Amino acid sequence: MFDVFHCVCILVVRLPPHDLGPGKPAPKLILRQHVEAMKPGLVIVDLAAETGGNCELTRPGEKSVHNGVTIIGHTDLPSRLPIQSSTLCSNNITKVDTHLGRDQSRFLVNLENEVVRRSILTHKGEVLWPASAPAMNPQTTQAAQKPPTKIEKPVVALTPWQESVRSITLISGRVGTALALGKFTGPAFMNLTTTLALAEMIGSKAVLERDSCPASPLMFGGLFVMGGVWVPHTIPQVLAAASVFLANVNIFGGFLITKRMLDLFRRPTDLPEYSWLYTIPAAIFGGGFVWASSTGLGGLVQAGYFLSTLLSIGALTGSSPNGTALGMLGVGFGIVSTLFAVGFSPETLGQAAEVTGLGAVIDVGIGQRVSPMQLPQTVAALRRVVGLVAVMTSAASVMAEGAGHAGNLNLATAYLGVLIGGITFAGSILAFMKLAGRMSSKPLVLPGRHLINSSLLAANVGTFTAFLTLAPASSAIAAGCLAGNAALSFAEGWTTSAAIGGPDMPVLGFALVAEGFMLDNIFILSYIMDGADIQRRAMNRSSANVIFGGKAPTVASELIADERLGEGIDRQQDVSMAVAKAQYAINDMVATLRSTGINCRSGIHPVTGRMPGQCRVLLAEAGVPYDVVLEMDEINDDFGETDVVLMIGANDTVNPIALEPGSSIAGMPVLIVWKAKQVIVMKRGMAAGKWNLLSSIPIESC
Repeated sequence: MFDVFHCVCILVVRLPPHDLGPGKPAPKLILRQHVEAMKPGLVIVDLAAETGGNCELTRPGEKSVHNGVTIIGHTDLPSRLPIQSSTLCSNNITKVDTHLGRDQSRFLVNLENEVVRRSILTHKGEVLWPASAPAMNPQTTQAAQKPPTKIEKPVVALTPWQESVRSITLISGRVGTALALGKFTGPAFMNLTTTLALAEMIGSKAVLERDSCPASPLMFGGLFVMGGVWVPHTIPQVLAAASVFLANVNIFGGFLITKRMLDLFRRPTDLPEYSWLYTIPAAIFGGGFVWASSTGLGGLVQAGYFLSTLLSIGALTGSSPNGTALGMLGVGFGIVSTLFAVGFSPETLGQAAEVTGLGAVIDVGIGQRVSPMQLPQTVAALRRVVGLVAVMTSAASVMAEGAGHAGNLNLATAYLGVLIGGITFAGSILAFMKLAGRMSSKPLVLPGRHLINSSLLAANVGTFTAFLTLAPASSAIAAGCLAGNAALSFAEGWTTSAAIGGPDMPVLGFALVAEGFMLDNIFILSYIMDGADIQRRAMNRSSANVIFGGKAPTVASELIADERLGEGIDRQQDVSMAVAKAQYAINDMVATLRSTGINCRSGIHPVTGRMPGQCRVLLAEAGVPYDVVLEMDEINDDFGETDVVLMIGANDTVNPIALEPGSSIAGMPVLIVWKAKQVIVMKRGMAAGKWNLLSSIPIESC
């Protein structure tokens, strides 16, 4: 009998307990081995638990779990469900009685009825045998058959190590292939290969899948002008060495700061990274380049440029850690290729190594000390370096070659490089001082500023004309025109930047376009203009309005309809959070609320902070999970269902006046926090925001 129960336990899902005998303990029908043979997740309801239970493992009065099988041993089941059990029983009897039918005093027994035939035992004094199962319809049987299942091989997921090794192997193979093509073909073939690859990659990756492109590492134009021995001898050589030094100050610290900020977003559960494996393709490139160049460069320089370009573009589409590593490889490959293209003597090569190493040491020291609070002014300082590099490289290229030997295109490019580089340099200095709090962040409105800027621009046109017509005949005139151009550009950078308020300073980033004009690099142009576009769209302002100032009423037809709205929030913060270092208290509050089951989220406006992403970095530094930090377009829809909104320091970005046609911020996308059931405003005072508009939220709430 117990063997039969053992087989039944393996096959069935439910086990009926044995009936109780009056005054006797319940027999043990379901033994331990029977329970252990059952599938995990099954349930035994032991109705005999009151007298010990039919199951050996039943605990009277308790619910227990053994080997994944739940055993319910309640001894008061009848009292738990008296109404339900009586109702179920009476319903069943009533349904059967109704189904049989009545003719006043007697049942109407229809033996053709399947339910009646299977329920009846005797009829008119005769015992009826159990009815046989009804015949199945052949068509139904055929339709019920399951189609044969295709056995698929299980997919084995790759480990992080295997994925990294596969990626590095692929990159190493491509590096070797490009070097081989460069060695055994020629510059013309490599130029065609570069054009073809760029046409495909730029079209499918950089343009279609990205909102913006990062600054190119091609800031080494000064390498082509460097000369002398261990130290530069002429003024152009001094300018070139200084530009290479400053370029390295920008690059090495930029990568270090990027890596540090990305590490703030890492979680203990994230997969491991194997960034050190990227030294393998770097070693293949360096070693292969040196070995192959011993028998002639051929197309190696073009191959190096080709790889550097592809890696720089590939850095756009990779994940953050991989993108940073690919960017480093691209910069390194570009430097090595440029050094070989110039054909330095060993002494000049040592000079280049000196300025590169010195710039790297200084910038790494800066990058290690920068905190997330100092990111905006640090970025402004690095852009200041880029502008100065453009000025130095452009001037050095003309002075080294001689204005008389340079074509009009080269002269025009050099002049524009000095002009826009000078604007970048002076503007970034002012941006740094405002963002660092070393001067007032309020816009400086000079009397007659438009007349001043127009006069400076007219002077630029005059010096540009003189530079193109008179500079080829005299080096002194060329130097004077470039010096005057630099002075005018510094003044223009100061006057235009002074009119911009501190919160608008990130828009100045588009001045890095100087590098794009000087080096004919469209990626720098698109990066900066896209970056400015993101900022000004978030404020519903044009770039000209930001730079040259002014407020004009906006009519309804000019309003920006932003329909990308998302989910609810509990807190909204801006740069005041950073100034007060409130991110640590926010992290404690988030942890406390989430531990009690409260849905706590943060909302960030696109122009919150002094640069895009700063508040995210600050919250990540404090330990706030980044999956609860949402952008405005991810968070707006659920404010109506939010119980409490804690508004930390924000003003214009949550001002309902933006919804009123004709106001100075009409159409600017805002966080609609006022739709929440309760809004708690945390501000140091009731002063107006940057637009000198009082928020109506405190007035409506008080």
